[in-house]
Amino acid sequence: MKNNTTKYLVCQFSGWLFYGLSLVFFAFIFDHKISSIYTQRLILSIVLGMIFTHLLRYALKKQQLLPPLSGNQWITFFIAVILTCAAYSFINSSLVEILKWYDPKMKASIDQRFVFNIFNDSPIIFVWVSIYYLWHYIEAERKTKFDQVRLESLVKELQLKTIKSHINPHFIFNALNSIRALVDENPERARTAITELSNILRSSMKADSLETVSLERELRIVKDYLELEHIRFEDRLKVAYYIDDETLDQPIPPMMLQTLVENAIKHGISREMEGGKIKIFSTFKDHSYEMAVQNTGHFEPGNDTDGFGISSTQNRLKLIYGNQALFEIKNIEPHLVEAKISIPILT
Repeated sequence: MKNNTTKYLVCQFSGWLFYGLSLVFFAFIFDHKISSIYTQRLILSIVLGMIFTHLLRYALKKQQLLPPLSGNQWITFFIAVILTCAAYSFINSSLVEILKWYDPKMKASIDQRFVFNIFNDSPIIFVWVSIYYLWHYIEAERKTKFDQVRLESLVKELQLKTIKSHINPHFIFNALNSIRALVDENPERARTAITELSNILRSSMKADSLETVSLERELRIVKDYLELEHIRFEDRLKVAYYIDDETLDQPIPPMMLQTLVENAIKHGISREMEGGKIKIFSTFKDHSYEMAVQNTGHFEPGNDTDGFGISSTQNRLKLIYGNQALFEIKNIEPHLVEAKISIPILT
């Protein structure tokens, strides 16, 4: 911000100085003489020009009239420019009259001088506005390209973090221990558990190459994950699904539902002595798709101990859907937490 202000002040001073020197140059070329009155009035015009264009800049920023403009903004913009031209010419004419910076032999009335200044000085105000707006358009274009590069970089970084976050070492350790315990006791279930773990790891590794997957595919991974956790929690973990069949083809970001369920296990069920229940909802509502996970427990805002689950969900939704997607996590009952995502239906 400070750097932009410095650039503006340098350009403002340099531009008006160049304008003044240009007038002196042309006056010398065509008139071959520069009187003291001419010099005084030129300096006055330059100083007033700097002041009034600076005030115009302040007004444009205050009224949020910087490009791109649309609709009624254009009307407000032209009114601001015209008023600036009128005020500039009126003050200029009045000061010339008060200070008597004119040739008595060629004295004109204030009205005549005002009209003359309007036609003579307004073009430079319009030139100033044109240059100022052109600079903002160039800056906006440059910033857009910079933001695109930054966004691409952020997406790659976020994808990498997403993969790492879902290949949870503690989960893998617990799952392998559970499988090991089943090898002798229930070999068939152990083989199934190995397949379930393999499916989860395969899906995690593919998460960086896919922007969205179908809910049906995501649900298969979630069910594998919950089956593995059920080995560890046994009867302490109960799961219920409330899935509208029409939503099975709905595209969602990969591993997002998995993140919500994993968060429910880690911060909800695992902290309850008697375990608890997880409910998974999927439905269409109005013009949006809603996905929710409810779990036994209590949510304390700002206490996301893994530091990534909630923030990654918010960031991924913003990257893909902008401000159209919503995410919230809250206590809906004294001992029941709900994490809900609302995604716009893309047509």
